[in-house]
Amino acid sequence: MNYVNFGTAGVKVSRMALGLGLRGQSDEKEAGRMVELALDRGLNLLDCANVYGMMDDRAHIGKSEELLGRVLGSRRDDVVITSKVTGAIGPGPNDWSTSRFHILREVERSLRRLKTDRIDVYLLHSVDETTADDEKFRALDSLVQQGKVRYVGVCNYQAWQVVQALRVQDRLNASPLITVQNPYSLLNRSLEREIFPMVRATGLGVMAYSPLGVGLLSGRYTPDSMPEENSLWGSRLKSIYRNVLRGRAAQVLGAVRDVAGRLNATVAQVAQAWVLAQPEITCIISGADTPAQLEDNLGALELTIPAEEMAVLNRVSAGLSMVLDGSDFVSD
Repeated sequence: MNYVNFGTAGVKVSRMALGLGLRGQSDEKEAGRMVELALDRGLNLLDCANVYGMMDDRAHIGKSEELLGRVLGSRRDDVVITSKVTGAIGPGPNDWSTSRFHILREVERSLRRLKTDRIDVYLLHSVDETTADDEKFRALDSLVQQGKVRYVGVCNYQAWQVVQALRVQDRLNASPLITVQNPYSLLNRSLEREIFPMVRATGLGVMAYSPLGVGLLSGRYTPDSMPEENSLWGSRLKSIYRNVLRGRAAQVLGAVRDVAGRLNATVAQVAQAWVLAQPEITCIISGADTPAQLEDNLGALELTIPAEEMAVLNRVSAGLSMVLDGSDFVSD
């Protein structure tokens, strides 16, 4: 297993994180076995959020953190846990946001669910324009000073918002961001326009979520057939499947399949290995729901795509920025 610095921090993390969104998993025992497999295989980065549950069910908010808290046990000190705050956890007026009130309340709830005394990297889950930057970043820094949080980061920020956040933190003498977390895949290369130049200048890390384009690059889907009914795109997203997986997207999927065949790899492995090959990427987040899916994803860490095949993938996906980041129909 290869470990790298987490952005501007000295802490070392695996190049794949296990995401605990668990949208396609209802069996907590099987989910627990997946976490254990990740740890046994050397993954030391585990990505949570206070809103994550099971089967993307709002009634199960927090179940992801609870599961991780139960499974880790004595291994807690060997892993890096990320969790997030901002999203709505209830109907009340203070049940979402990056206000000091919400951040300080939610971090305590996350700590209890995780059965730990600190969150290694605490991220703002999305942009909240209703709260002043001074308030949100002072609140995060107070958690760092208390030892409840080790490092901080942001998700789904644009490059100018990240730079603005760094400036505010510098003015406040607050602990600065170490990483950003945004979607990136062969179907969505929008980070290359502004985020990548920004992280090259600042040294921030990039956690790439949805490296399989909300599962379209998992190998489960083909442009010429309808998806299985028990899949995400065959159930919740069935009505838009035909419109999404056509044109450039279909060409990309075809090219990935061809490359996978020539390399004796799976479609998912090639798609994720391509993301990992980008020098700006610190790690990818595996959205596996089962041990078998995770085992397949882990193969991406051992796959090196030859230059000529990288050229094929770069050419067919150049400039593509499909909105598959969750803002329209799937949360990250």
